[in-house]
Amino acid sequence: QVQLVESGGGSVQAGGSLRLSCAASASIFSWWYIGWFRQAPGKEREGVAALSRGGCPAYADSVKGRFTISTDNTKNTLYLQMNSLKPEDTAMYYCAADSRWKLLPTLVASDFNYWGQGTQVTVSS
Repeated sequence: QVQLVESGGGSVQAGGSLRLSCAASASIFSWWYIGWFRQAPGKEREGVAALSRGGCPAYADSVKGRFTISTDNTKNTLYLQMNSLKPEDTAMYYCAADSRWKLLPTLVASDFNYWGQGTQVTVSS
């Protein structure tokens, strides 16, 4: 069983930046599929950014050029650097991981078995 714990959320004004962290209980980031998702009130959970086993990234169109997913395998930590934040980025952000083989990095929530508890990001205009 893998535990994922997110941190780094908070409140920021539009145009600002935040870096989310996701600490894993085991060394999984170099060989599992990992990703960041978000869910706003009344909306479905959506994929934001993901990495394949080989480190190939995928981003939702809404965050391309603004968000960057990365890992520090020495710290078993996944990051999401979020720049140029917009009010529509307001949501609960979750990290997710899965060991099952996939052809490509995936932004589909059902492709992931392990989830963190989430960290809230609020962007004011």
